[in-house]
Amino acid sequence: MQEKVSIKLLPQEADNNDIIKAYILKALDVKQHELSGFRITKKSIDARSKQPYINLTLQAYINEPFNNYKFEKIIFRDVHHAKNSIIIIGAGPAGLFAALKLIEYGIKPVIIERGKDVRSRRRDLATLNKQGTLNTESNYCFGEGGAGTYSDGKLYTRSNKRGSIQNILNLFAQFGADESILYESHPHIGTNKLPHIITAMRQQIEDCGGKILFQKKLVDFTLNKNKIQSISTADGEKLKADAFILATGHSARDIFILLYEKKIKIEPKPFALGVRIEHPQHIIDSIQYHCSPRDKFLPPAAYSLVNQVNGKGVFSFCMCPGGIIAPASTNNEELVVNGWSPSKRNNPYANSGIVVEVLQRDVINYNGYNQPLNNIPLPLSGIFFQQAIEKKAFIEGGGKFVAPAQRLSDFVNNKVSASLPECSYLPGIATADMRNILPSFIFSTLQQGFKNFGNKMRGYLTNEAVIVATESRTSSPVRIPRNDETFQHPQLDNLYPCGEGAGYAGGIVSAAMDGEKVATAIIQKFLNKSS
Repeated sequence: MQEKVSIKLLPQEADNNDIIKAYILKALDVKQHELSGFRITKKSIDARSKQPYINLTLQAYINEPFNNYKFEKIIFRDVHHAKNSIIIIGAGPAGLFAALKLIEYGIKPVIIERGKDVRSRRRDLATLNKQGTLNTESNYCFGEGGAGTYSDGKLYTRSNKRGSIQNILNLFAQFGADESILYESHPHIGTNKLPHIITAMRQQIEDCGGKILFQKKLVDFTLNKNKIQSISTADGEKLKADAFILATGHSARDIFILLYEKKIKIEPKPFALGVRIEHPQHIIDSIQYHCSPRDKFLPPAAYSLVNQVNGKGVFSFCMCPGGIIAPASTNNEELVVNGWSPSKRNNPYANSGIVVEVLQRDVINYNGYNQPLNNIPLPLSGIFFQQAIEKKAFIEGGGKFVAPAQRLSDFVNNKVSASLPECSYLPGIATADMRNILPSFIFSTLQQGFKNFGNKMRGYLTNEAVIVATESRTSSPVRIPRNDETFQHPQLDNLYPCGEGAGYAGGIVSAAMDGEKVATAIIQKFLNKSS
């Protein structure tokens, strides 16, 4: 017999299996010899009171053999000689999970990726961090695994409607992720571990007969009526396939421009833009856990904040406990920052994006472009909005991807910081006035938002915290339309927009789910043709 048990434990108790067993025996009123084992199915932290607790949901095995079986492994088929082939443009989570789903059903995927494999990509990131030299095709956004590979590996999402979150987590575990991701309320892999998992996925795809071609940048489509006849890559090769999945991520601006120039429909989409804030981790721990120092059995504290300021949403994004701020630019002379954490989250700082929603009317009313507004096509206007602010940030930082920064209280009080605290951002930070960078509506909304956050989290609004510009790639400013049922582009029968870049996802798990969903639509189409 199996029984579900929910218990509430002190952090040190939750770290001790003997104590957990004792709680199970008491909750179920059974003898010790009757309990053959237990498995954690859900784990979360309750820090609402002064004493934090760990909530555990357990599967207990009573008077039957213990089975520690956690998930069913997917069996992938040999597609070396498969009849149909699909080209997937982009090797991020949407592209990789689409490829794995196709292989599961016997269809051969060929992934083309503009960037490099994870190992080669790491060297380019080191050069960017240490020397301020950017490889525009191999960076934190472009390369095997996509933007999430070297920016944290957070697997939390609320996107249940997009597909099965559990299926995605199971696959990550199948390829080497710690099985705690299957039950943690906010699962996280860590930038130090995720590249090995991505490599294992690539190996599986290649072993089954799929292909991944690196440094293969899409530069053109050849169209024939309502289909893509072939695609061209920067090295001059033309590639044909039965269908094309476009999964290029939120920063592939050249692809959006190419679609626009080819008169393939794209649409402007709301997004968000702001700054990244960094506190000493002990401040966030003290606020969230109501104690200092943090209990050694508790992980570094996280937070999630959202507020409305004069009808504008301002919210935290991609919060990284024990993390590091990183340069996430994809073009020279444009400055973008993001954050990541290692698996242990053991760095001394906590960082998070704090961003303001940007609507189409905000983009149109912005007057900081370096060209006349009437020269900017409406579907691409969000890109130019991002670029204009990123260029200002680069100039204010002084070059070499040094980031403009300001102490938090100084920012709120319109003071240029005379000095700056230590910061995890490796290219370095330079004092700046954010009013010279951010549009006025974003600046004023952030100011009030930080005041409100400080009222909610006492100690958050402090000059020990530093804000760094700009956090501008929260999501794609463009949506590539598709049919709600077939997932095909309305103009092109064999083009399937997918993932974050197409405007249908917002993180690793939601992008992976969208990749699976699009692949499933293709599978159904080809299986129906062959039956």
